[in-house]
Amino acid sequence: MALTTTSPGRSATTDRGPAAHPPGRRAPWAVLLLGLLFVVDALLIGADAGDRLRGGGTDDPSAESTLAAELLREHFPAAQPNLVLLVSGTEGRGVNDRDVAAQGGELAARLAFEPSVTGVLSYWQTGAGQLRSEDGGQALILAHVRGDEDAAKAVFRRLVPDYRGSPAELPALSVQLGGPVAVLEELQSTIAADLLTAELIAVPLTLIILVVVFGGLVAALLPLGVGIVAVLGTNAVLRVLTEFAEVSVFAQNLTTALGLGLAIDYALLIVRRYREELATGADPHTAVGNTVRTAGRTVLFSALTIMTALSAMLVFPLYFLRSFAYAGISVVALAAGAALLLLPAALRLLGHRVDALRVLRRRAPAGGGGGAGWRRLVTWAVRRAPLVTVAVAGALLLAGLPFARIAFGAADDRQLPQGAEARTVQDTLREDFPDTTTGTVEVLARQADPDTPGDAAALRGYAAALSELPAVERVDTPLGSYRNGAPDAAATPADAVRGGAGMSHLTLTPVAGVEATDETAQRLVREVRDLTAADPAHRALSPVVGGQSAQLVDSKAAIGSRLGWAALVIVAASLLLMFLLTGSVVIPLQAVLLNALSLSAMFGVVVWVFQDGHLSSLLGFTATGTVETTLPVLMFCVAFGLSMDYTVFVLARMTEEHRRHGDSTRAVIAGVQRTGGIITAAALILSVVLIAIGTSQITNTKMLGLGVALAVLVDATVVRALLLPAVMRLCGPATWWAPAPLRRFQRRFGLREEPETVREETP
Repeated sequence: MALTTTSPGRSATTDRGPAAHPPGRRAPWAVLLLGLLFVVDALLIGADAGDRLRGGGTDDPSAESTLAAELLREHFPAAQPNLVLLVSGTEGRGVNDRDVAAQGGELAARLAFEPSVTGVLSYWQTGAGQLRSEDGGQALILAHVRGDEDAAKAVFRRLVPDYRGSPAELPALSVQLGGPVAVLEELQSTIAADLLTAELIAVPLTLIILVVVFGGLVAALLPLGVGIVAVLGTNAVLRVLTEFAEVSVFAQNLTTALGLGLAIDYALLIVRRYREELATGADPHTAVGNTVRTAGRTVLFSALTIMTALSAMLVFPLYFLRSFAYAGISVVALAAGAALLLLPAALRLLGHRVDALRVLRRRAPAGGGGGAGWRRLVTWAVRRAPLVTVAVAGALLLAGLPFARIAFGAADDRQLPQGAEARTVQDTLREDFPDTTTGTVEVLARQADPDTPGDAAALRGYAAALSELPAVERVDTPLGSYRNGAPDAAATPADAVRGGAGMSHLTLTPVAGVEATDETAQRLVREVRDLTAADPAHRALSPVVGGQSAQLVDSKAAIGSRLGWAALVIVAASLLLMFLLTGSVVIPLQAVLLNALSLSAMFGVVVWVFQDGHLSSLLGFTATGTVETTLPVLMFCVAFGLSMDYTVFVLARMTEEHRRHGDSTRAVIAGVQRTGGIITAAALILSVVLIAIGTSQITNTKMLGLGVALAVLVDATVVRALLLPAVMRLCGPATWWAPAPLRRFQRRFGLREEPETVREETP
C-alpha cells in the first residue's frame, strides 16, 4: 500500500514519476567547474565588446530619408559633413589675422589629403560668412569621413593627435574637434567610463543589502556571485552578437543592469527558499530538490515573462531597439541559467553552512512564515479595499498626466555632459554661428539633369514651388537659389548642391530658429512630400527627401506603425503565461492593468523631469524639450517585463496558498506576507543597480536607469502591497475563476510553485 505524505525528508517517488534530481546534486563540483570555465571564456571573449558597439540605430533602414542619406554620402559628401574643426586664433587673434588665415588654409589642405577624408570646406577657402562666427574670433573647417561607423571612428581616432589643440607647425591655431563622428566617439567612451562607475557603486551596496536580508556573508555572497557570472557572460554575449548584428552601445548599460539585477533577484529567491526548506528539517539533498521544483519554477516562469516583453522590440526595424531584444533576451536567459544550474550546485556543497559567517542574528522562518509587518499592511489594505483602490489608482493616474503632452525628438550632442569637447563645439555652433541650422531639408532629384533644357525647367519649377512653402526661407539648387517662388539673385549656390552623377541636390533652409526636432521642421518634411505627390511634373523628378527632420519623421512612422503589434505580443504572451501560472483568467487581466498604471506614472515623471527640465540641475543634464523617440518603447518593454517579474513572485505564492485551502482573502494576505521581505529586497537591489546606471553622464542612459528604477519601486511596493490585494479583495472568489476547459488545460500544462505530492512507498 502507499501512504500520501509531503514530508520533505523521505526517499520517495512523486505522483509524476521518480523525484527529479536538481541540477548539481550528483556532481556539484563538475557543474561549478564548468561554470568557472564559462567565466574564463566570457572574460576573454567579452574583453573588447565595448569597442564593437555602435552609437546609432535610431533610423529606419528602409525609409526614404535613409536612402537620401546614403546618396548624399556617396555623391555629395560636402553636403554631409560629419567632422567639424572649430578653429580659433591663439593670443586672441581673429580668423582674418594674416598668420591665422595662412595656417588655417594650410590646416584645411592637410586635412584634404588625409585618407578617407573628403568634401573639405573651410572659411579661408570659400569666404562663406556662415563658416565664421559673428565676432570673427572662430571659423570652421568641415569634412566628411568616409566609411561606416566603425571605419569612421578609426579614422577619427587617427586624426585626433595631429589636429586637436595646436597642430604641429601651426602655432597660431587652436583647434577643437566636433561633428557627428566626434559625438559618437565621445558618447562611446563616456558610456564605458559610466558603466565602470555604475558597477563600482552597485556591487558594494548590493552586498550590504544581501547581508541585511540573510544575516550572513556566505548566503549574501551566493546571489552576488551569480550576478557577477551573469554580467561577465553579458559582455561575451554582446561581443558575439556584434558578429551577426548591429548592437547599440546603450545595450551594454541595460544588459549589465538586467544581468546583475535579475541574477541577484533569482538567486535571492532560490537561497531564501532553500533556507526555508532547511528550517523545516529537510536534509540538503531534499532541500535543493524542493527548492528547484518550487522557486526554480518561478525563476523559469519569470525569465520567460521578461524575455517575452523584450522580444516585442524585434518587430521594429531600428537596430537600436532590436539590439536590446537580442542582448536582453540573452542576458535574462543567462541570469536564469546561472541561478538554476550553478547556484543549486553551490547550495548542495554548502549544505547547512549556507548560514555560516553570521553578521546579523537572523534565521529563515520555517515554511516561509514571518513578515508580520507585511501582514498588517496588506490586511489594512484588504479591509479598506475600495478606498485603497481609488486612492492609489488615482495617484498613479495623476502622476501619469504629463505623458499626455510628450514631444518626441532625436538624440543629439546634448546627450553628452557639458564640458565634453564634441558638445562644446556644437554649443558654439548654436550660439555663435547663427546661420547654421539642423532643420535643413535635403532633396535629391535623382532623374534631373541640369544640362537638359526640359529637366532644367522642371527643376526650376520644383524649386520655385518648394520655396513658397510657409516654413522655407530659401531653396538652393544647382541652377541657383529661390525665395518666395522666384530666383534669388543675391544667393550663390554652394559647391555642396552642384549636380553630379545624374542627380541634383536641393537644400531647403527653413526660417530662422527652426531646428530639426521642432514640429515646424517635421511639418515641412511632410509638406515637401505632399507637394511632390500632388504634381506629376514634380513626381517625374523622382525626388528623395532627407535630412535630420526627415529621419525623425520616418523613425516615428516606423515605430508608430509597429507599436500595436509590439503591445499585442507583450500583452497576449503575458496573459497566457499568467494564466498558466495561476489557472485564472481574471488575475492576468488584473496584473496587466495594474502594470499599465505603474508604467503611466513612470512615463509621466519622465516627461516632467527630462522633457520639461525639472530637476535638471540636480540630476545634471540638459533638457531639450523632447524625449528621444525610441526611449519610451524601450522603457515600456523593460519596465513591463520587470513589473511582471515581481507580480509572478507574489502571485505564485498566492496561488500556492489558494490551492491549499481555497480562501481567496487568506491567500492574498499570506502571499504578500510570505513574499514581502524577499521581493522588496529584490526590488531594492535591482533599483540600486538601475539607479547606479542612472548616474551616467549620458542623458538617455540616465533617463532609462532612473525611469525604470522608479517603475520597479512603485510596482514592488505600492502596487504589490496595496493596490493588487485591494483589487483582488474587491473581486473576491471570482478572482480565481476560469472556464472549465481552460482550467483543465492549465492543470495539464501550467506551472506551479509548490512541492510535488510525495507518496511514501511501504511494504
